[in-house]
Amino acid sequence: MTITHGGPDHLGVPRWDFSTNANACGPCPPVLQAVQQADARHYPDPTYTALREALAGFHGVDAWRVVLAASASEFIARITAWVARDGGERVWLPEMAYGDYAAAANAWRLGPAGAPENAHLAWVCEPSSPMGVAEPLAQRVLTGDTVVVLDLAYEPLRLQGTCSMKGEALDAVWQLWTPNKAMGLTGVRGAYAIAPVRSRSDVLELERLAPSWPIGAHAMALLRAWVLPTAQDWLAGSREQLRRWKIHQVDLLLELGWRCLPSDANYFCGRAARSIDQASLRAHGIKLRDAQSFGLPGYWRLSVQSPPAQAALRVALLAQTETAA
Repeated sequence: MTITHGGPDHLGVPRWDFSTNANACGPCPPVLQAVQQADARHYPDPTYTALREALAGFHGVDAWRVVLAASASEFIARITAWVARDGGERVWLPEMAYGDYAAAANAWRLGPAGAPENAHLAWVCEPSSPMGVAEPLAQRVLTGDTVVVLDLAYEPLRLQGTCSMKGEALDAVWQLWTPNKAMGLTGVRGAYAIAPVRSRSDVLELERLAPSWPIGAHAMALLRAWVLPTAQDWLAGSREQLRRWKIHQVDLLLELGWRCLPSDANYFCGRAARSIDQASLRAHGIKLRDAQSFGLPGYWRLSVQSPPAQAALRVALLAQTETAA
């Protein structure tokens, strides 16, 4: 199976990595400290009682609504299996979306629904990837008995705007949270979902489909620490920094003739004035994410990075321009 993703590859970790959407201000100091001090000598509490209560308190929900997962991808696979096992046959995916939604649907032979209201399982991601905007058909998925998952992986890194689902609409869907991106620690795998308000029996079914101890000590430490006031204060400050960096990064690319699409998040898509030599960029220590795998050919998704990374990107792109001339 070919996996298309940003980040490290066979050449190792890129020095200047624009290909993943992790918080470029990270890692978050109190969360990093918690992960480094995690006690991996023992099994976690198999019920994760304290962790569930901490996450529930952070979100203001009952603890039974917290469903822990080994990662967002693991939850995507698990809830797809649950829907298929219960007779679901059709899935609705956004026009451009994270590839694991489709991969899980294909594994369980769920066919395309055509329209959101005809699906047994529907996916929404806000801010969306790769575009970083609201899903225009989000409200249409809130119909009938459709199982709706709202992927909020990038909500903590939203730099402007608000989620299109609020109040009762939000309580009617599965909210999938992946804090490792916001904390700048994507190598620590751990996620959780907030279940819909009237889904206690469904939660039990999903729990039965999970392996024992879905997350280990380091993921537990990350999830416990990310809800702390010190971590949330750091995150708020990092968003301010990312806003400033984003303005500069977009301006840099516009000066080089790129077309940059609007985005509410810490990443955006851009189209270069001429073709990009990926191998040459990689030789300069730079990696971008080709948006073709998302269904946006000709565009690149770039996360917002620090001024030194932006300077390196500028030098590498100018070198390609001079070579082409």
